[in-house]
Amino acid sequence: MNKQLKLKIVTPERLILEELVDQVSIPTTEGELTILPMHIPLIAGLKSGDVVAVANGEHIPMAVTGGFVEIKDEDGVTTVAILADFAEHVSDLTDDAVEKAKARSIELAKQMENKEHVDFEHFEAELERSLNRVKIADKWRTKKYRK
Repeated sequence: MNKQLKLKIVTPERLILEELVDQVSIPTTEGELTILPMHIPLIAGLKSGDVVAVANGEHIPMAVTGGFVEIKDEDGVTTVAILADFAEHVSDLTDDAVEKAKARSIELAKQMENKEHVDFEHFEAELERSLNRVKIADKWRTKKYRK
């Protein structure tokens, strides 16, 4: 029996992470799930937040926005595939990146007030991503994690 999960985090642009981990906590639309080896098969929608994998006692936090997760068993190995609209490692959320995200979210909020803009879905998605980056960076600023 394998005591680890195969975790794969993918965005439309690229593969973000692929490795064996001990567990992973995921923000789903139904609530937060912690996945351990031998978890039942499942498909769930993701909400914005942080996916936190644990490997050898080290936390591996990722900021994610949108998408879904699929958990399945492949030849006795539990595989967790996260297909996110956007994902990045918390270490990539530098102070400069967070300041840019804050400024972008303020700019987008002002643009959404202008009723002549009809692309509200695009603005809302980008605003959610910017706000999520700020929230997750603040959450993990003082915590220890693997870079």
